[in-house]
Amino acid sequence: MRRYAKRNPRWIFLAVLLEITRPDETDRFRELLADGHQWGMNISYASQDQPRGIAEAPLIAADFLDDAPFALALGDNIFCGAAFDGCLDDALGSHRGGTVFVKQVENPERYGVLAFDETGQPGSIVEKPGDPQSAFAVTGLYFLDSSALSIARDLKPSALGEIEITDINNAYLAAGRLSVAQLPDDVTWMDMGTPQGLLEASQLVEAEQRRQNVRIGVPEEVAFRNAWVGVGDLERIAATYGENDYGGYLRTLIKNG
Repeated sequence: MRRYAKRNPRWIFLAVLLEITRPDETDRFRELLADGHQWGMNISYASQDQPRGIAEAPLIAADFLDDAPFALALGDNIFCGAAFDGCLDDALGSHRGGTVFVKQVENPERYGVLAFDETGQPGSIVEKPGDPQSAFAVTGLYFLDSSALSIARDLKPSALGEIEITDINNAYLAAGRLSVAQLPDDVTWMDMGTPQGLLEASQLVEAEQRRQNVRIGVPEEVAFRNAWVGVGDLERIAATYGENDYGGYLRTLIKNG
């Protein structure tokens, strides 16, 4: 979960992140990511004691958010494609309360599905419908303003005992405050919530990295491109990897500016 701040006329992301995990996983994530200073970030941690649903995230993060708008991203989703940054910029430019990102998929019944009314406008979001009204699945990335907290507090648990992110999105939709951003064909979205999904995502990343001779999901590269770290910082990080491929890639970033 990441806060963002308004700076007219655009919205900008802050390098401030709250990682919400199960209690038994917090130490492992902290060991892996530390406090984020190595990437010019500020990473905090919180835990969800019981599986009470994605919509509990704003409630867990209430003190962290301090009424700021935020991006909520699920850890088992992957987005890949050169056009993805532009999609985020466009979505922030039209953001008006809540924003969902949708993608056409072959098996929409596995996801929350965006249905359209007779005029072609978004009508409702239905969670894992038996008879999907469209092929547009809602992905695991959401832009939400501070009213998400009050909406979440008023939600009743589903039959699974969870408060559903779909209910938050439908509340924004009913209020006329939900924007829908459709991911284009050249942006891939994958849900790694199943072993098959994890395998397919691994194969995708491996194939794209080999085809384009780039690395996907390199935190040092993201930090460098956003000027959260400088050349000297990146040189020090690269040195810790010695002469292996990863260190070589970081030194290439420095060389290419």
